[in-house]
Amino acid sequence: MVFENVIDRKKTNSMKWDFTAERYGSSDLWPMWVADMDFQAPRHVLDEMQKIVDHGVFGYHRRPESLQEATLAWIEKRFNWKVEKEQLAFTPGVVPAISHLIQTFTEKGDGVIIQPPVYYPFYALIDNNERKMMKNPLKETDEGFTFDLENLEEQMKQGAKMLLLCSPHNPIGRVWEKEELQGVAALCKQYGVFVVSDEIHADLILEGTHTPFSTIAKEHGVETMTCMAPSKTFNLAALSLSYVVFDQVDSRKAYEKHLADEFVEINNPFATAAAEAAYREGEEWLEELLVYLRGNVEYVKDYVESNMPDLHVIKPQGTYLIWIDMRALGLSATEQQNWLREEGRLAVSDGHIFGTEGAGFIRINVACPRANVEEGLQRLYKAYQAL
Repeated sequence: MVFENVIDRKKTNSMKWDFTAERYGSSDLWPMWVADMDFQAPRHVLDEMQKIVDHGVFGYHRRPESLQEATLAWIEKRFNWKVEKEQLAFTPGVVPAISHLIQTFTEKGDGVIIQPPVYYPFYALIDNNERKMMKNPLKETDEGFTFDLENLEEQMKQGAKMLLLCSPHNPIGRVWEKEELQGVAALCKQYGVFVVSDEIHADLILEGTHTPFSTIAKEHGVETMTCMAPSKTFNLAALSLSYVVFDQVDSRKAYEKHLADEFVEINNPFATAAAEAAYREGEEWLEELLVYLRGNVEYVKDYVESNMPDLHVIKPQGTYLIWIDMRALGLSATEQQNWLREEGRLAVSDGHIFGTEGAGFIRINVACPRANVEEGLQRLYKAYQAL
């Protein structure tokens, strides 16, 4: 199987493999942190990019309508969501897209709600744009994590303007149920809050069905701006291509005017070719990837439960990221960091970077050959034995 092939990414300027020392202080740590994959992109994608290399001219490029058509067809097929071309705006990555959405549709001092533990750039996006951060921590129940609708309403009562939704949720791995999303939408309608929904992992569903928040929000008259991309799905993050689906065409026009005013362009021929090829020809590859990822998740869960009973694997319903509960070890955030790096020689995403609510957890990336997962778990077990 193609996903079993171990590809050496060292000395390729890989953030994950070549800059671990910069982030964690040592170059000999086993990296399980950055949310990209150690798999090659689909063959069709590589072939289309090779055609551009062979042509050899890399002048100014205009994005073709065929990319838009392929994107809309993908969205409709994967999510049964009919989107019109007038709703679509291409952007240079989901994080920059969210930043520009905040700048376009809110003012300095406006309240923006996040639901931690959550993708850590959300914090910087709010702070750097001088908005007021408002937190609605996820509620931990016997069945897992869910929205705290009571507290969410309290945040909205205090004048929040925007909600940043992470769906599927990073780092928890939840694929939100329709009923959960309906509860959020009802509150947004009641208090006039619009939603920016980060759905970059929407294609990576391991269990259940992804429901675009926009399809729920429309029933309640709530405006949603949905951020998506082929980057996580097909391992194309370095090409910096994403898009926003707008419910309102006027909002899309206002957003594109803001991008034009900021001279934000996203017309890269490699990104165009890769994204279009992925959406037109990549579905079979994706389905095989999902089978492989499910196998890696099960392997991690079985290994940890069998060998490290004090740790609890929160099985992800979506994404290729696994949230592991280590609170039973009783370590502080600093103690946990030092233990993992010194005893396990591991570079993982420490839970506290996703918010104080993530303290005592770690996030690991299993979008890699099984051999790499095994190496990481063996190191974790070695550290566990040293406690």
